[in-house]
Amino acid sequence: MLFKTSSIYTTSTKHLLHKKSLMNPAFNLLAKPISSLKVVWRKDPQLDHAIEQDKTYKICSKVVKEVLNEPGQVIPLLYLEKRRERLRLNVKISTFLKNNPGLFDVYKDRIKPKTEPVRFVRVSHRLRNFFEEEKRIVLKNEGWIVSKLCKLLMMAKDKVLSVDKLVHVKREFGFPNDFLVNLVPHYPNYFRLIGPPEEGKSFLELVEWNPEFAKSIIEQRAEDEFRLTGIRMRPNFYYKLPPGFFLRKEMREWVRDWLELDYISPYVDVSHLDQASQEMERRTVGVLHELLSLSLFKRIPVPILGKFSDEYRFSNEFSSVFTRHSGIFYMSLKGGIKTAILREAYKNSELIQRDPLLEIKDKFVQLLEEGWQERQEQLKSQREEVKKDRVLMAMRDGETDEQESRRELEGQEVLDFHEYMAIKWLDLVMMASVPCKEVQNENDLRRQGDFDFVLKQIVGDGVPKSSAHFSVIFKMSSKRGSTIEMLGEALKDGS
Repeated sequence: MLFKTSSIYTTSTKHLLHKKSLMNPAFNLLAKPISSLKVVWRKDPQLDHAIEQDKTYKICSKVVKEVLNEPGQVIPLLYLEKRRERLRLNVKISTFLKNNPGLFDVYKDRIKPKTEPVRFVRVSHRLRNFFEEEKRIVLKNEGWIVSKLCKLLMMAKDKVLSVDKLVHVKREFGFPNDFLVNLVPHYPNYFRLIGPPEEGKSFLELVEWNPEFAKSIIEQRAEDEFRLTGIRMRPNFYYKLPPGFFLRKEMREWVRDWLELDYISPYVDVSHLDQASQEMERRTVGVLHELLSLSLFKRIPVPILGKFSDEYRFSNEFSSVFTRHSGIFYMSLKGGIKTAILREAYKNSELIQRDPLLEIKDKFVQLLEEGWQERQEQLKSQREEVKKDRVLMAMRDGETDEQESRRELEGQEVLDFHEYMAIKWLDLVMMASVPCKEVQNENDLRRQGDFDFVLKQIVGDGVPKSSAHFSVIFKMSSKRGSTIEMLGEALKDGS
């Protein structure tokens, strides 16, 4: 045999179980068929939120991946729009690009010679900088990636996994896109590719067993506890039901007795165990716990786990483990997809211990947030312009209070001195309490007070106060909609 393995179910263990069953009748619950043990599924809003808050990140990642897979990493916007349903985008591609600036550049080119130019999408300069940062993070954590890959192979029954399946789960475990080309060949002491490079016929095989990698997260936790306290702890699962979750008495007793069984490492040989035995259930929970612990987000969609049923000896009903052991796992139904989540890895909806490869996600989210900030600033600027025009139009038509209009306008950023003067001219019109169409010259304003005095108090001596000048301003404002820009232009050119 290529690898050393150890038996985990000895004769003494059998005698111990028999003795316990005689002393404690409740222990006979373990003899009941596992399939008869039912636990009602209960929603956990906090863990559901953990999935929901990563939704935008995952959608953006999908679109980026779609563009990167195109020749030259460019694609006509129209072609990308046709794939919107497959990408699960609920908005048009053009809207997505506006909402997420910084990811892509849009330019015009011809699909074929002598055709009309159409819009193309390509990776932006900032996104290319992110890819360089991603390479740096992967290189820094290459040892951790290698150990993850070894662990996945070491848990498999023949220490072999399909290349296609590994590629399918690379995002779940943080493997780089090119790990089969630029990582696996660099470690011939651990990995060997076998079979022709055809779909379903290529496999990755473990070459050398590393005892350091053969420690599960649970076993490592027990060792760390011993070093810290000097008390040797028995490796076991961390079991805690969420608030408001209760088990029936029969199920509570079964869980209590089940937790008293010896821990079975996911890295030991279990070929001699009966698939329907309690020990195999114990081992299955251990493998699922280890897989989720190795994943980036400590959660994996159940259909993806199901693809490895043969390699990891899962039963056909393995997904029932997630509800049967609700104190260890949670199965979310968010988004219409069953997702297995490791409870102990989360506090409310946040990860407690983050995988070092999540730095890549953080950098990508930072890029997205920079784009969102730019978008918000653009929208804010547009809203201010619209608000400014609306206030000025209302002032012209006498629909707003003069003091309120003054406050709203002076709250805006006025870049030009003449635009500022134009606002003050409008103030004078409003002070006259006369409809704009009735104001033809300063005499109409004098009906409400000393025009010259008011004008000097507001705008000083910098603006000519001739009737001709005022007439120019008024006629232009009436003709062109009374915007600040037009009045400013009138003050610049008035004669």
